Amino acid sequence: MNSIVCGPVPSRRLGQSLGINNIPPKTCSYSCPYCQLGRTTKMQVERQTFCDVEQLARTVRDKVEQVKRKEEPIDYLTFVPDGEPALDADLGREIELLKPLGVKIAVITNASLIWREDVRSDLQQADWVSLKVDAVSEETWHRVNRPHRSLRLEAVLAGMLEFAGDFSGELATETMLIQGINDSTEEIERISDFLAELKPDRAYLAVPTRPPAVRSVKAATEQVLTEAHQVLNKRVDSIECLISYEGDAFAFSGNVTEDLLAITSVHPMRKEAVAQLLSKAGAGWEVVEKLTRDGTLVELTYEGHKFYMRRLPGRQKLGGVRT
Repeated sequence: MNSIVCGPVPSRRLGQSLGINNIPPKTCSYSCPYCQLGRTTKMQVERQTFCDVEQLARTVRDKVEQVKRKEEPIDYLTFVPDGEPALDADLGREIELLKPLGVKIAVITNASLIWREDVRSDLQQADWVSLKVDAVSEETWHRVNRPHRSLRLEAVLAGMLEFAGDFSGELATETMLIQGINDSTEEIERISDFLAELKPDRAYLAVPTRPPAVRSVKAATEQVLTEAHQVLNKRVDSIECLISYEGDAFAFSGNVTEDLLAITSVHPMRKEAVAQLLSKAGAGWEVVEKLTRDGTLVELTYEGHKFYMRRLPGRQKLGGVRT
């Protein structure tokens, strides 16, 4: 197994996150073509013990004490391994042992095993849980997540709804949009309908920002992201985009250019909102013109309104073509 603890590192969702790696590398129930960690080498759905629970807790505890001595912040202890964390049969016990440290605990899961009562019970102990919702139709799910052959989408979706109904912590979802796979208007509408029923506290739209497992994978375009954001915004309380590297999206500096790029990394902004921000900063529209000229900011149109969005990583200035 790789190092049990890493960080703290800046997280786009969780501030300063101390990562906990409780699964051997690339042991997963999915083999997503966009995975930044490479292809899944061991596909499985059976839960098992992977490490000594007490040792894991001691290692995390020692790291937390070390970080605190340096007076560095830790916002979350995050189970975000090189595979699917819920495959660890001891996940619930590990969370229980870490609770006394007084740091919130997060779990980022693909939700493929959430149809199991024991998995839901383990996740209930966390303070923050993220569920993957890349597709809600069978064919698209198989293309975008490449699940273990024994998994059934209907059971996964039902398990998510049951978990959400009982969970007292903060529930997030993440949807990775891949060009030509799950970025159609129809699939985005279906995802929106499901999320409206699930009622997460926050839903994230994401695109790959690092080299994917399958080289042919391409991120959805800025136009699709903007449209998806608007569609989901009508059904879900809080929507954010994850299109920049960790540490960038929430780095508000007081500098109007940096602030504009930070906001548009997370939320496509309507022209009126951009103008209001510039007015508050005492700046003119030439700031936007410069950013669009150099290709840092993209102007898009949706339902008759102009939006501005930070250009996706790896895009050329024109045409949204990935380099």
